[in-house]
Amino acid sequence: MSNTDLMPIAGAIDPVPVARDITPRDDGRVDLIGLPKKRIAELFAEAGLDAKQAKLRAKQVFHWLYHRGVTEFEAMTDIAKTMRPWLTERFVIGRPNVVEAQVSSDGTRKWLLQTDDGHEFEMVFIPDADRGTLCVSSQVGCTLNCRFCHTGTMRLVRNLTPGEIVGQVMLARDALGEWPKGANDTRVGTMAGLDEDETEAEYTADGRLLTNIVMMGMGEPLYNFDHVKQALTLVMDGDGLALSKRRITLSTSGVVPMMARCGEEIGVNLAVSLHAVTKDVRDEIVPINKKYGIEELLQACADYPGASNARRITFEYVMLKDKNDSDEDARKLVRLLKAYKLPAKVNLIPFNPWPGAVYDCSTPERIRSFSNIVFEGGISAPVRTPRGRDIDAACGQLKTAAQKKSRAERDREAASEAANEA
Repeated sequence: MSNTDLMPIAGAIDPVPVARDITPRDDGRVDLIGLPKKRIAELFAEAGLDAKQAKLRAKQVFHWLYHRGVTEFEAMTDIAKTMRPWLTERFVIGRPNVVEAQVSSDGTRKWLLQTDDGHEFEMVFIPDADRGTLCVSSQVGCTLNCRFCHTGTMRLVRNLTPGEIVGQVMLARDALGEWPKGANDTRVGTMAGLDEDETEAEYTADGRLLTNIVMMGMGEPLYNFDHVKQALTLVMDGDGLALSKRRITLSTSGVVPMMARCGEEIGVNLAVSLHAVTKDVRDEIVPINKKYGIEELLQACADYPGASNARRITFEYVMLKDKNDSDEDARKLVRLLKAYKLPAKVNLIPFNPWPGAVYDCSTPERIRSFSNIVFEGGISAPVRTPRGRDIDAACGQLKTAAQKKSRAERDREAASEAANEA
């Protein structure tokens, strides 16, 4: 049985592989992570509980999953002991599989993760003095081919399921020890690919370390809208992870038709990968511009529900030497944002090199001059400090070796492995 379907998505050149909300498992059990309370209750009813009991058990299990962070039904102490084996037989509480966990010299952490069907993707945690930001992926690969982005050199393999998206947040909270004390002490380190003594030494803070989420990892979130929406709804649920929508930012390269829905149905902060102020340059480095041009994109930003001076739209602007970094580019950027009366902030991102990249990073002096011009125009334009470069965890550097393979290719590989083992 395939765990993906093909469906057309607005703005995509080809049909995008979309993973179902429940990916079939070889053992027949259903992973509950990524499912809302109502869906859990439906599954419990389908498994044999009456409607009233299914609703009650779903409420209890939801609390243990998302508020307490447990990964075993046996830990759910307010559920009858006789009920726990029934749950274990039919359901599972999953996490992404950790292939590798790396720590940068600046404290940034990167995890190479793997789905149950063998596809790899990455997430990054960036600690700062006043916040801790988790950079979450929405797809394996990407279909947009932005030329400065390493992820853009991958083929799109498939969308991540709601469980695989919210599972990244769950795994990060495991690693940071941020579940209520006593809820998951026995598995914090091993679930996150860390040594037990390292976990105990570094993650004992009483205050929450993971304070912000950015949908800026691998993939274009608005090309996986329904699954991203379901995952973020769980993250924001007051009975679950309970993270405020004001602490969540979704980044898009400019999927204009989906932007209003994002504001209306999810309501999180918006970041836009702008990166250029002329059609020719943006067509080159952000090819979706050929479909949705700068003016159309900025109008969609001006219309974004909830945007205000208190909730400014962030424009991401990677600094590429002799490509988009002139003083005139800076002045044009100010004129564009003011023309649309946008409550805006510009994040200037020094280009993070990767093997085979065709661009160089602007010089520090050029970046400083660009920033000063935008600031003088009345728009905040801080320069983002590169983080995690030594482990390829910086902005635009995420990439795995995952490739989309046909069912026949996967079957041949499986048969070959079985023959070798025999």
